[in-house]
Amino acid sequence: MINGGHVIIHSRDAEADRAFFRDVLEYPHVDAGGGWLIFKLPPAELAVHPTDGPARQELYLMCDDVDATVADLGAKGVEFTRPVTDAGWGRVTGIRLPGGSEVGLYQPRHERATEL
Repeated sequence: MINGGHVIIHSRDAEADRAFFRDVLEYPHVDAGGGWLIFKLPPAELAVHPTDGPARQELYLMCDDVDATVADLGAKGVEFTRPVTDAGWGRVTGIRLPGGSEVGLYQPRHERATEL
């Protein structure tokens, strides 16, 4: 029986990105050996969207109040890739990871599967 999911972020600076999740976002973690940190994520959802382009994956972190979260993370030196915008389904921005990747951040307006 499937009992979970495992998200992988490929990074040009894995140490810096691990430190970001550990120290800035303060995610609990285990060391799988040799400094390979595996982080506990908040409850998650999976959505499948249609595309006419190449198949791809995205990672979005969800929050209850995007403005407060941006202010809190901004005070910790987090760089945002775009201003908060209204996407209809939620208010969204992007977080620049130290290794150069981006993860989305949004305050959902849709029903949340995490409540099931």
